[in-house]
Amino acid sequence: MTAAQALDRAMTRSAGDWADWFWSVSLPDWLRRATDPEGGLLDALDAEGRADPEAGRTVLAQARSLFTLAHLALLSGDPALTAAAKRQVAVLPRYRKAPGLYRRMIGRDGQPLDVLARSYDQTFVLLGLATWNRLSPSASVAQEIEACWQALSTTLTDPATGLLLEDDGVAAPAAPGAPPRAQNPHMHLYEACLQAFEMSGNPLWQTRAADVRALALRHFLDAQTGSIAEFLTPDLRPLPGADGLRREPGHQCEWAWLLRREVELGGDAAVLDTARRLEAFAEAQGFAPTGPLAGAAYDAVSAEGGVTEPTHLLWPQTEAIKLFALRHSAGEAGMGPRAQQLLCLVFAQWVSGRPAFVNRLDAQGRPLWSEALTRLQYHLVLALTEGARAGLWPGIPRPHNT
Repeated sequence: MTAAQALDRAMTRSAGDWADWFWSVSLPDWLRRATDPEGGLLDALDAEGRADPEAGRTVLAQARSLFTLAHLALLSGDPALTAAAKRQVAVLPRYRKAPGLYRRMIGRDGQPLDVLARSYDQTFVLLGLATWNRLSPSASVAQEIEACWQALSTTLTDPATGLLLEDDGVAAPAAPGAPPRAQNPHMHLYEACLQAFEMSGNPLWQTRAADVRALALRHFLDAQTGSIAEFLTPDLRPLPGADGLRREPGHQCEWAWLLRREVELGGDAAVLDTARRLEAFAEAQGFAPTGPLAGAAYDAVSAEGGVTEPTHLLWPQTEAIKLFALRHSAGEAGMGPRAQQLLCLVFAQWVSGRPAFVNRLDAQGRPLWSEALTRLQYHLVLALTEGARAGLWPGIPRPHNT
């Protein structure tokens, strides 16, 4: 069978077929391949589906995997997934450098390879622990969740602006040589706070989520175009030239999904106006209109119009699927079929015929980055569970003996 014939065959499968296959075949196989004999999961599989046991282990991969497995265990009641999540939470102390603060990377022997604590990584520790504490409540985990919040809001926050720092090594955040201010850690802290509220019912987390969202939108929302800027200069101005105009359709979708989720959880309905503006921006230029990847989200476009990076990472597709599924649940016509079509495209192009999945494709569907990054399972699983929640395809099955 030629590659073209295999692709044609893959595209004939329904979203439901792909979801069933993912739960029964793909996810268990990935867990088997990626499991680290030293505990937790390895960071990546190569193009042949093999992991490198000598590679460094990042707290980002471990924390995202903790969330992913705990999330699935809550939905399925599967004791095997609960046990896998328990193994994940057990590796986190290897990365801890202070209460609530986690270094970026360790080696196989557990020795630090990167001692910096990044705000982006910390938000996923919070996300994972909040979900685990719903699955297996304990006073010690609850204490560590609050310690994570305190570390993020003190050690990793610029006191002059309230914005998150890149890491705990930044001493002068407004200095010309400081890292750019990034929207991404704020978006994921917003996500983690919403998750902590949903998992605990504690209204303090709802307030924290609203505060993080308001701060981030105040600085990163481009009111003129209705889009989210990725970075600002250290002194909070747009980056010069094309860099300041760069927009990622995946993040427009992700922000819109989070804003809609806040409303769904009882938050301020006024944020729907912002969600709709972000959706309109993404719809106008963020998806390929033709070709083998028609309907797929581009990696980047310009705020002024035009595609600047006509390549296709995997994760933006999953963010679009999540958003389409939530809009379908809200009664918007056509969103359900779009989610189903994009899910089928993802499995046909990024997954089918491969040991796991690839990370980036060119406009013709050729692999540009063939690693299957462990941290991307967070994106795939959330897309599938959001679509299942919307009734668009089957969810993860419960074990027969429960």
